[in-house]
Amino acid sequence: MKLIVGLGNPGSEYRDTRHNFGFLVVEALAKTHRIRVWGFRFHARLGKGRVAGEEVVLLKPRTYMNLSGTAVASALRYYRLEPADLIVIHDDLDLPLGRLKITRQGGPAGHKGVASIIEKLGTNSFLRLRLGIGKPEAKDDTVDFVLLPFAPEELPVRDQVMEQAGQAVAVILRQGVDAAMNRFNKSAQ
Repeated sequence: MKLIVGLGNPGSEYRDTRHNFGFLVVEALAKTHRIRVWGFRFHARLGKGRVAGEEVVLLKPRTYMNLSGTAVASALRYYRLEPADLIVIHDDLDLPLGRLKITRQGGPAGHKGVASIIEKLGTNSFLRLRLGIGKPEAKDDTVDFVLLPFAPEELPVRDQVMEQAGQAVAVILRQGVDAAMNRFNKSAQ
């Protein structure tokens, strides 16, 4: 079993923002694979089903981004999973919009949701699917930038990345992380 976590913030005001890219991908995975994400446990919305033949739990923490680690750690404990069974899907300022990158570990790179997970798990060794959102022109605009909705002209690119992210998850589950990195990280260079 794998725990697939999309990072984001609860509430309609955050629904289609850049910072909720992880939520959007988990919602798309649920729709594609007919997994009902309705349960509420571990301070999160969750659903169980199958993706690429593998049993998965899809999780959307409801704790706000900065406390995502609480929900993730609780779910891992409950399902008796290890960090190696975790895939975290999140927005990334260091990648341009339209790029995704799969990484096995690393620091949070300023992402407070990832930092919370690292803190609660006591390790940075878990799989990440990093979704590029680009950067604002001025560093001081970062908070406002991540909480903005995607611009109408960006939506086709966002949707393409969401589709690629779903494909990347399927390749990870069917063929392994190396195969997925070889296929999807090429365009993230």
